[in-house]
Amino acid sequence: MKPCMKPVLASVVFGILTLVVLFPAAPARADIYRYTDDNGVMHITNLPTSPDYKLWIKERRVIIRAGIDMTKYGPLIQKASDRYKVDYSLVKAVIKAESNFNHRAVSPKGAQGLMQLMPKTASTLQVRDSFEPESNIEGGVKYLRYLMNVYNGHLPLALAAYNAGEKAVARYGGIPPYAETQGYVRRVMALYKQYSKEPKEGRTAIVSMRPEVVSD
Repeated sequence: MKPCMKPVLASVVFGILTLVVLFPAAPARADIYRYTDDNGVMHITNLPTSPDYKLWIKERRVIIRAGIDMTKYGPLIQKASDRYKVDYSLVKAVIKAESNFNHRAVSPKGAQGLMQLMPKTASTLQVRDSFEPESNIEGGVKYLRYLMNVYNGHLPLALAAYNAGEKAVARYGGIPPYAETQGYVRRVMALYKQYSKEPKEGRTAIVSMRPEVVSD
């Protein structure tokens, strides 16, 4: 049987590579199983249906994670960022720094939700439920846009005001000398730079390597 199986093996391997490259997100299993029945006929499949099938070819794979968006809020962020002309990556950075993408987060001072809106601010922004992701993101991005306009696009000042309030920024004529606020501005700016280098939509690509024959 071995000599006549070589063309089959080549065909199978080519099929695996084609399937994985063209459809990297497909959940199909690429390991190949086989068994020989009582009539000497060899059966080959990537989805074994009985214990008679034994692993024959194990696919070696490299998982490449390209700009994975760790949140499930991407479409909501995109919608709000488009509406208020605030960079997607900046919104994502603020959410990461504020709540680490926890829509139920509450700060010791009472700020709530993904973008940590204070109840009074949320009311002004007409956000009825700060724990509802879409409403919170909508309100938070709207507020961020407002602050960016107030400070003529000076992002560090806008972020400082987001964290400490406009009055604090006005009092000190710049970023307040609060350790929390200064650390917050640095962190958001660093996250913004990091996220700006990544694709907006996270995808996982599977690149097939040379198949490994487990058994003959």
